[in-house]
Amino acid sequence: MIFRQLFDQTSSTYTYLLASRHGGEALIIDPVLERVDRYIQLLRELDLRLVKAIDTHLHADHITGLDALRERTQCITVMGEQTKADVVSIRVIDGDQVGIEGLSLDVAYTPGHTDDSYSYLMPDRVFTGDTLLIRGTGRTDFQNGNPRAQYQSLFGRLLKLPDETFVYPAHDYKGDTVSTIGEERAFNPRLQVKSIDDYVELMNNLNLPNPKMMDVAVPANMRIGLAQQIVADRGWALTAEDAKAALGDQDVALIDLREVQERKRDGVIPGSVHVTYPNVRESLQADGLLQQLARSSGKRLIFYCSFGLRSAMAVQAAQAAGLERSRHIHGGIQAWKEAEGPLIR
Repeated sequence: MIFRQLFDQTSSTYTYLLASRHGGEALIIDPVLERVDRYIQLLRELDLRLVKAIDTHLHADHITGLDALRERTQCITVMGEQTKADVVSIRVIDGDQVGIEGLSLDVAYTPGHTDDSYSYLMPDRVFTGDTLLIRGTGRTDFQNGNPRAQYQSLFGRLLKLPDETFVYPAHDYKGDTVSTIGEERAFNPRLQVKSIDDYVELMNNLNLPNPKMMDVAVPANMRIGLAQQIVADRGWALTAEDAKAALGDQDVALIDLREVQERKRDGVIPGSVHVTYPNVRESLQADGLLQQLARSSGKRLIFYCSFGLRSAMAVQAAQAAGLERSRHIHGGIQAWKEAEGPLIR
């Protein structure tokens, strides 16, 4: 496994790059906008292809690099379903998995610092965002933070992991880079409380100043979505109602770009062909499946995903590959459900 811990000195943010060598697929956790050039350079140096970019929560102390990375690498963006960010490619829930070739992270909902805080677990390590820090815990006094919820996330979830589990947080202000669950249980001063009420009292009396970039970062991080209207203005989008009208048309191929767990959770539009988003560009090559459907079989491709972000990028790639009749469903499965479109499971 390739593993890199990167640091942004201005916001004291840790960003993590993970990959499995075979196919060069990579994912990144908690990227910072100002460091995107460095991430891209590192990806090139290591001959990696960024497939997924994750934010553990909506950050208040820096502007996320999700948007810039998506624009430059066409990666999938991932956040929890509670996020206030306008559009992300995949919204995960507790118990999901986020995977790339050779690696899989278990998704754990760990609210308290914010109401959209998630941790991501591997067999030997956990990426805790701001829920559990090294010798500290994330503040709970804004963005729907809740010390009671955080206590449950800590004592009911994270601290039940094996003692040897490495802890990789989203921030550190003292220069520490890694800890373990056992260390934090023994030496983290905020975890030495005797009850949930003691923890609530402790967190409610920290009296910390707001992060310096909070008024800028939070609004910016809530608007990270690709403007689907740009794609619509080019005439490459269908409303869910338009797509419903095309259902059953022998000249149409519906292309589902979602991952297996999304398909199981939300259902599938009948008759869909499954081509996950990371495989779109390969499938658009001369001998690829999508090219064969469009050219040899004469099909008009209609892409869809969960919210319309991946499909908006896919239809742009299809247009660039010469498939001028291709379209995508604006708003994805979310819009399809609102239009009462049929789904199978």
